[in-house]
Amino acid sequence: MARHLVCLSFDFDALSLWIARGMTTPTPLSRGEFGIVGAERILALLARHAIAATWFIPGHTLETYPEVCARIHGAGHEIGNHGYAHEAPATLTRDQEAAALTRGNAAIRRVTGRDARGYRSPSWDLSPHTVGLLVEQGFLYDSSMMGHDWLPYRARHGDEVTADRPARLGPPTALIEMPISWSLDDYPHFEYFRASAYVQPGLKRAGDVLDNWVDDFRYMARSTDWGVLTYTFHPQVIGRGHRMLALESLIQALAGMGAVFARMEAAAEEFARRSPAGG
Repeated sequence: MARHLVCLSFDFDALSLWIARGMTTPTPLSRGEFGIVGAERILALLARHAIAATWFIPGHTLETYPEVCARIHGAGHEIGNHGYAHEAPATLTRDQEAAALTRGNAAIRRVTGRDARGYRSPSWDLSPHTVGLLVEQGFLYDSSMMGHDWLPYRARHGDEVTADRPARLGPPTALIEMPISWSLDDYPHFEYFRASAYVQPGLKRAGDVLDNWVDDFRYMARSTDWGVLTYTFHPQVIGRGHRMLALESLIQALAGMGAVFARMEAAAEEFARRSPAGG
């Protein structure tokens, strides 16, 4: 019997996104503050449709806005590790990265009573140490890589890649990779961002982006009997009115095509039952 899972995930960065970029003047910080407005709207929308989602929340957000984060947990949503202060793992030493994971989990534990089972890199990039650290710290899954669009897989550790010879791929680990894609992320489509070296124009028409998001599920549903499609949203981005309407339209369209909405930890567990480590 065909079973097509959809994971709605929300990177609740709030202020940390801008602080990590060194943008701590009032206007960029206010963009992060709008994430609280967006989170309230998203919680109401998910409740209306009885959907449990996954929220990746930096420790900085958990400690700055504990009431909202407690409501996210209380509504039955999963909280995943997103570092502490939206650090890019590839810029950290191994010890610094381990400390950010540990501090992020400590903040999550104060809200949920347990460590996170899933991790998402704040930069959607990993260091050479990340997979090993996640295995050591007992994570079930990561959601930062793009090796498939709907099929989870086991993350490798120890790849050796240079320009002068074929890549030597490391062995798979027990860590489950729940793949993501920039095309299924709201930020590049919608968020206008200006830096000294480049401009990210964003501000796309929501209806056009919605068509892409729906068609990716449609293609999965006709191509495989089982798969998991993960969408990534940011409350400070998707929380704008016209985009909230698009998000609700997405939920309605996917439900109409038979999508099963799941928290990411449940989808990863389902994959683990279907494809045991070492099997």
